[in-house]
Amino acid sequence: MILHLLLAVFVVFWIVMAISPTDRIQWLMENLLVVAAFFTLLFTYKAFRFSNLSYLLIFLFLCAHTFAAHYTYQNTPVDQWLKASFQLQRSYFDRVVHFLFGLLLTYPLRELLTRAAGLRNFWSYGIPVMTMLGCSALFENVEMGAALVAGQAGADYLGLQGDVFDTQKDMSLGFTGALLSMITLAIILRKTKRTTPTRS
Repeated sequence: MILHLLLAVFVVFWIVMAISPTDRIQWLMENLLVVAAFFTLLFTYKAFRFSNLSYLLIFLFLCAHTFAAHYTYQNTPVDQWLKASFQLQRSYFDRVVHFLFGLLLTYPLRELLTRAAGLRNFWSYGIPVMTMLGCSALFENVEMGAALVAGQAGADYLGLQGDVFDTQKDMSLGFTGALLSMITLAIILRKTKRTTPTRS
C-alpha cells in the first residue's frame, strides 16, 4: 500500500514537473537516469522487493532531483531565495542533491547487497559506502562526456559555475552523505541489539 502511494505521488509529481521546464534539453538529459531507474525498479519488483523504508528514501531522492531538473540545478527557487537573502554568487541546490544521493540511496544499496550478496559485519557498511563513491565518480564522468558531446547544452548540464573543483566537491558530498548514512544505521542497529532481550 505504501509503495503504491509513493508510486502514484511520484508519477503525478513527475508529470507536473515535466510541464514547461526552464530548459527542455537539460530536462531531458537530467531525466534519462530517472526514467531508467524508475523502470528498473518496476520491472525487477517481483524478483527483488526493497523494504518500505528503502522505497521511501528512493522516492525522496528522485523527487529532489526531479524538482531540480524542472528549474535546472542552477536556477531552483531555493537557490533564488538563497542568492537574494545571502548575496551568494553560485547555486547550491546541486550540492544538496549530491549529498542526498549518498545520504538517501546508500541504505537501499546496503539492503540489496546484504540480501542478494550476503554481505555481513563491517563489509555490509563499507562496501555500500565505497560503491556510492564509485557511482559518484562514474556520474561525474558521464556529465563530462555529455558536456563534450552536447556543446553549450552539455556545459550548462555540467554546471561547474566557475568552480574548477566542482567535481571533487560533488563526489565528497556524496561520500559524506553515504558515510553519515551508514554510521547512523550502525549506531541504531547497535542500540537496538543492546536493548533486545535475549532468549534464555
